[in-house]
Amino acid sequence: MKGRWYGVGVGPGDPELMTLKAVRILRECSVVAIPHSEKERCAAYQIAAQAAPEIEEKTILYLPMPMTRDRDRLDRSHQEAAARTAAVLDEGRDVAFITLGDSTVYSTCLYVMGRLQEQGYETELINGVPSFCAAAARLGIPLVNGAEELHVIPASYPVREALGLAGVKVFMKAGTRISELKKLLEEQGCRAVMVENCGMKTERVYGDLKEIPEDAGYFSLLVAR
Repeated sequence: MKGRWYGVGVGPGDPELMTLKAVRILRECSVVAIPHSEKERCAAYQIAAQAAPEIEEKTILYLPMPMTRDRDRLDRSHQEAAARTAAVLDEGRDVAFITLGDSTVYSTCLYVMGRLQEQGYETELINGVPSFCAAAARLGIPLVNGAEELHVIPASYPVREALGLAGVKVFMKAGTRISELKKLLEEQGCRAVMVENCGMKTERVYGDLKEIPEDAGYFSLLVAR
């Protein structure tokens, strides 16, 4: 009998935000897959290990994912990750692929899941607290109120068109283009706040657009109105 694959969201950073279900799945699976070559440098693993220290004794399946927009290179890495995961599932072992935030929101695990599904493997997604919800709570602000619309935008891609959308705009992983994004928001007269590394030991909170530094890290999330 083949094993079952789980995509497990571990939340944005605070291990106390991991769900009871996520912790249970990690405890039950014999293999934990991480999108990195070293567990010591994998943010998702460090979060999960605090809530479910049992994973320290489990088999770790290292599936490094390159930080690139090269479609061919990404496809090769995803295909290799799926093939290596399938080999473990064929042994009858369940695999938990851990991912930051929620497993359904811009998650690398989805690329692996799709390939496994095509091959007939059983898969399941385990939700985690999305980073934009945690950031809004950390800032002490409503994410949306009343009839406000919410738009979640990957900031590492062109965002100018998205600025014309009505309602609240969340820009995820904004650190790589923070300077350009700040300029565009200022031009539009938007108010913005930001949390960098939400829930982690290196967390920083900025209550005004002018406070946001030009060297903000990759895991920076802006909420703009």
